[in-house]
Amino acid sequence: MIGDRSVNVFYDEIMLGHNPEVDLPFIPSRVEKRVRTILQGLDFKWSYPEHPGRLAAIKAHLDKNPIPGVHFQSGAPAATYDQLARVHITSYLDHLFSLDGKRAWLDRDTTAVSPDSIKAATAAAGNAIAAVESVCKGEAQSAFALVRPPGHHAEPVRARGFCLLNNVAVAAAHAQAKLGCERVLIIDWDAHHGNGTQDIFWADPDVLFFDTHCAAPFYPGSGLIEEVGVGLGEGYTINVPLPETTGDIAYEKVFRDILVPAAERFKPDLVLVSAGFDPHHNDMAMNLTYDGFKVLTRIVQDIADTHCEGKLAFVLEGGYNLSSLAKGVHAVLEVLTGGDVPKLWEAGVKEAGEAAEFHRSAFSDEE
Repeated sequence: MIGDRSVNVFYDEIMLGHNPEVDLPFIPSRVEKRVRTILQGLDFKWSYPEHPGRLAAIKAHLDKNPIPGVHFQSGAPAATYDQLARVHITSYLDHLFSLDGKRAWLDRDTTAVSPDSIKAATAAAGNAIAAVESVCKGEAQSAFALVRPPGHHAEPVRARGFCLLNNVAVAAAHAQAKLGCERVLIIDWDAHHGNGTQDIFWADPDVLFFDTHCAAPFYPGSGLIEEVGVGLGEGYTINVPLPETTGDIAYEKVFRDILVPAAERFKPDLVLVSAGFDPHHNDMAMNLTYDGFKVLTRIVQDIADTHCEGKLAFVLEGGYNLSSLAKGVHAVLEVLTGGDVPKLWEAGVKEAGEAAEFHRSAFSDEE
């Protein structure tokens, strides 16, 4: 029943300050020149898709439709340089921090910063850390860090894909270093492959990285099924590339047939989810429904309950349709707080059965 379990939801308005506006002047550079060339070649006006309205839409929907058991938390400290340096090289961090208060393009794939972006990014990583601490210290049964800019494309050496700092990786490394979590399971269900998270833990046998995503050449083009890690980390990266039409039934099969036995073998001390909502059928890729997100959440929740006393934290990644983003987060939180999970059907099958039942009397002599 909704409200039977407690969930801490971390949110801070400082993260709304990240707002690259492409029409304003940026620091001149080769990257800036290349990005301008790309944008000028488009036949439409491009605006930065990872905007403050994403987080604002989620918060407004949750305020309007409150969920028993959800407790909002704010004021988490920003991630420190040392916390970030566990997963990012110092030369990259030094360059990133030097851009505080400035506008600059960081990557030709249109990743940029605005004057308040560094504060927003360190706050995002700090809130991810706070979410992990809250479940590891028993302050809540699970947690959800509503953060931006997102993080799973950020690599050890650079920003990429609208991501500046790898929030979930920073949180995982903090859990290992300070919270006694030796083995961490990271599940990434964003429509895009979490190339940055994979890169950070590529050779690490203490982090099991499981990623479902729209198959290449969909951005960023990585995440082939053969990518399984190297060295001591070989076998601890699991990629499941899927076609764009993939929906609820296939996702459930992947999670039950691949993730569940992998987690049984790995036995994590903590479960983290890079939760993107762009796999929803109203967004840019894949064909998940809100019921699909609910079922995936319950599978993940059961893994955490079975192996690590329920220690489970979600970290927001992508999702660009504001309605499905907000409602998707709400659906996940309903399950985390103890809500029921529906039976999944192939799209249209349930409705077809109901229609057949409704019309059956017209083709029979039964009253």
